[in-house]
Amino acid sequence: MSDKIQKELELQKRISTLEAELKKIRKQKKYGLVWEDKPEQIVEDCKRNVPILRLKEKKKGIDPIVITRESNDENILIEGDNYHALSVLNYTHKGKIDVIYIDPPYNTGNKSWKYNNDYVEKDDSFKHSKWVSFISKRLELCRELLSAKGIIVVTIDDYEIGTLRLLMDGIFGEENRLGLVTIMHNPRGRSDDKYFATSHEYALFYAKDSASAITYKIDLTEEQKDLFNLVDDISSYRLLPLKRTGSNSTPKERPKLFFPIFVNKKTLEISLQLQSDKEWLRVLPKDGSGDDRVWRWSKEKVEKEWRTELVAKIKGEKCLLFTKDRIKTGRKPKTVWVDPRYDASSHGTVLLEKILGQRKVFDYPKSINAVLDTLTITSRDNKNAIILDFFAGSGTTGHAVLKLNQQDGGNRKFILNTNSESNLCEEVTYKRLVKVIKGYDKTPGLGGNLRYYKTDLVDIERLHNTPDQAKVTL
Repeated sequence: MSDKIQKELELQKRISTLEAELKKIRKQKKYGLVWEDKPEQIVEDCKRNVPILRLKEKKKGIDPIVITRESNDENILIEGDNYHALSVLNYTHKGKIDVIYIDPPYNTGNKSWKYNNDYVEKDDSFKHSKWVSFISKRLELCRELLSAKGIIVVTIDDYEIGTLRLLMDGIFGEENRLGLVTIMHNPRGRSDDKYFATSHEYALFYAKDSASAITYKIDLTEEQKDLFNLVDDISSYRLLPLKRTGSNSTPKERPKLFFPIFVNKKTLEISLQLQSDKEWLRVLPKDGSGDDRVWRWSKEKVEKEWRTELVAKIKGEKCLLFTKDRIKTGRKPKTVWVDPRYDASSHGTVLLEKILGQRKVFDYPKSINAVLDTLTITSRDNKNAIILDFFAGSGTTGHAVLKLNQQDGGNRKFILNTNSESNLCEEVTYKRLVKVIKGYDKTPGLGGNLRYYKTDLVDIERLHNTPDQAKVTL
């Protein structure tokens, strides 16, 4: 072959390679998160083998089937890599999961997370790419598991919040982001932080389809209930000023909400008609400086509801008007959660130690109340919801599901998945769930059932020859 032909062939090969690269680049998004996709051995293994689940082998202290209350469905615990578990669930539960709650590794570099069997160090120049590669593959798999009304909640802290938000916008769609919640989980703050003592983390809420998703209110606390300290024939209530303050509170901004209200000093009757009798006071929405403000209610609403929903208080020749803010069955969740109930030390670490009777068995378990409120928001009226956590850690999500069921008579089911690193699943997650189901110390059991599986990889030929009883049916 002549040199000319050889060079021509090499040129054509280079052109083909460049064309392929350009085609790949054109498919990339113009705006969003860009990272170097790092190969992951577990993902590569799944290309050559089929992931399956096997019932955990029964041995001393381990019973793979735990039942204290009969049910149509079973709670499931899966030991093994979550990429394997999610691959299996995409055969058995595609489109069936109502809520996904996960607490993935925060990528702090403190040797709490491994990539390809090596800890990701703080100074690893590829630590962000490794983390995004790792999380994105699992988020893409779990998105297919969500039902049409399904919701996913991911907790994270400042190390990857910016990255995660862009990543989830790309996978789930920015239009399906329901909210970003800040949770004060460490009121004392991290003492080893250099500039600010971090006391919070985040929870990102996304829907499979925000037009179909439903979120629910959470119960009032006892402290909030105490604010509604007045009662009439309808309900308990508290008084709020009828006069509007703050933004959009001037006649220039809301001219239709500036009008006089007439109040009878003796009977406290209210009227919008001009009253010349001395027994009537003409009341305008004025602030403390005498400046004009506006009412919260329109004329129509005042005329229709004043008999049951307005209160007038007379002081000499002055009158103050209030609305009855009636007690609700619940309250819309806010974007900042501050409550001692969310303290991860008191309601996470200490609780886990009490359940297992051991100290320092798991680092940084979530407050069960933070998870419980999250599940209430996402599944309050769906009492048959299936809830998945594939970064289950110590099993707080499973515990919260059982507790929520006990509170409202629900039949929600959980699927938990955690790895076998340091016998975490067997020694912590499984034992916690069994104790919570059966009872521990002087705490009565919540009841329920549990089936304990372990992931495995088999090649296609071996899978065909595997006895039916060894294959999983979820």
